[in-house]
Amino acid sequence: MIPIPSAFSPSYARARVQFLEAAAAAGTRIESFKHPLPGKDGEQLAMDVALDGAPASERLLIVSSACHGVEGFCGSGVQVFALHDDEWRAKARDAGVAVLYIHALNPWGFSHVHRVTQENVDLNRNFHDFSQPLPANEAYRRVHPLLLPAVWPPDAANQAAVQAFIAREGMAALQAAISGGQHEFEGGLFYGGRAPTWSNQTLRAVLARHAAAARRVAWIDLHTGLGPSGVGERIWAGANDAPAVARAKRWWGEQVTSIYDGSSTSALLTGLMWESIPDAAPQAEYTGIAMEYGTQPVTEVLDALRGDHWLAAHPEAPPALAAQIKARMLRAFYTDTDAWKGQIISQARQAQFQAVDGLLET
Repeated sequence: MIPIPSAFSPSYARARVQFLEAAAAAGTRIESFKHPLPGKDGEQLAMDVALDGAPASERLLIVSSACHGVEGFCGSGVQVFALHDDEWRAKARDAGVAVLYIHALNPWGFSHVHRVTQENVDLNRNFHDFSQPLPANEAYRRVHPLLLPAVWPPDAANQAAVQAFIAREGMAALQAAISGGQHEFEGGLFYGGRAPTWSNQTLRAVLARHAAAARRVAWIDLHTGLGPSGVGERIWAGANDAPAVARAKRWWGEQVTSIYDGSSTSALLTGLMWESIPDAAPQAEYTGIAMEYGTQPVTEVLDALRGDHWLAAHPEAPPALAAQIKARMLRAFYTDTDAWKGQIISQARQAQFQAVDGLLET
């Protein structure tokens, strides 16, 4: 086991090195799927995969990071710590559970300190059948003109308009309108895309390879940016299926929340990543959660996202302003303190142990 702070990295490039070194030292089976674009500093980007356990295991636990790129600063730390955690690894090994670590689902966003992919797509809104009509988000259409003002920081008129919307309809309505996902505004927030992204296609290939033999699949997908600081909300990540939700609550506790019944801090979403599992492992019983760790108040997180999208549309912005926007973006999704990191690791570790016990359930 390593000191908790040592598992976390200040950059994607360093996080990738730490993950690959830990995976190699643990004797796992490593595969790397190279991204077509370079990173912020010209580094090679990849979705790296490490399998700890038997390839043909009937019980598979997936632990994934950086679905929303910048959130990988947290998720990578969890994965690196787990690979150094002998007690955890023995727990899974003795139970016959194979653990598949998927590092940097969205490596481009991780490296560039963006939440989105290189296509400006929110990966967790991109898992649709694109041969069918895509869901419309009328509420987002109404708020889109407010979100990306002509200047940044927003002027007084824009701030007043946003506050008027919140006063009229409530903060929850604004959050739902923005974060629910939309397919109309390519430069907008929470854009789900009109075709599968590189990350979508690569993840599906990884799952097809590693989940094909599994009879039971569990998934812990690591996220940040919603809820009280340091608290890991366990959000059901699956279909609106009462027996499956009940199973998740047996595994991870009654505190498991759901986007379907309004108990989660997350709004109702579409195009979610878990929808790749039925295609990859139609034979498997699936149970999954998103571990959503809080950082800052939702208004601050949304404003950080607005600024980052504004900057992407204004590459001519002064360097000092660009640096301020990026620093704010990182703070919105990663709290660089030992206390916060300790909270992250302890809750993730508990969820991992619970997942193994759940996979053994008869």
